[in-house]
Amino acid sequence: MSNLLKLEKQGAIAIITISNPPANTWTRESLLLLSDMVKTLNQDAKNIALIITGEGEKFFSAGADLKSFNASPLAPQEMTYAFGEAFETLSWYQGVSIAAINGFAMGGGLEVALACDTRVAERQAVLALPEAKIGLLPCAGGTQNLALLVGEAWAKRMILCGEQISAEHAEKIGLVEQVVEKQQALSSALKLAEATLRQSPDSIRACKQLIQANRKGTIVDALPLEREQFLKLFTGVNALEGIRSFIEKRAPNWK
Repeated sequence: MSNLLKLEKQGAIAIITISNPPANTWTRESLLLLSDMVKTLNQDAKNIALIITGEGEKFFSAGADLKSFNASPLAPQEMTYAFGEAFETLSWYQGVSIAAINGFAMGGGLEVALACDTRVAERQAVLALPEAKIGLLPCAGGTQNLALLVGEAWAKRMILCGEQISAEHAEKIGLVEQVVEKQQALSSALKLAEATLRQSPDSIRACKQLIQANRKGTIVDALPLEREQFLKLFTGVNALEGIRSFIEKRAPNWK
């Protein structure tokens, strides 16, 4: 197996570390591996949370390895679709996905963080989508996911004007949800992941699907689904256990 991505499991929490020094760039091999890893985790009912971080202290990920786009005549198409497949698969991961941004997150490095549910960034991190500076554009969800998070104006400022922003600024505009000190991103992400374990896994999956429903529909479509999912959960074993544990004033034992 490739060592470009390292997978570690701590109980119900999985940690994927991008390991392609010096800048933790993405290759077609690592993108295909990410997609396979997430699909495998989705088959594991015990897995509830996923953290993605970068190896080392300088880079979370600097994005694509541009040499990969020139490897063959078909490489541009293969890389583009590999990016899309990997990060779209990540965005529909069954549990809670957390990006622990421990350094520069540029291009595809920021896009993988955008595909996660929430982001923790170290104070020294710098975030950007600089593709237009070399005549390209973000092809792995950047134009869409960034605008969903920070609004159209800031998405245009970062993409069209090429503005790089600090972690603190990213927190102000809603691009990251938490800023921590250097070398604290992973430990902070683990604390957040551990908090998800107190939630019903059935509820997490249903709520995530409903929250993300606005990406492909309207609130008119989503509201009836919300009620349907509630009733489906209400008769499930985890809801029965959750209600019983609440009454008995004890921690629930989720199935």
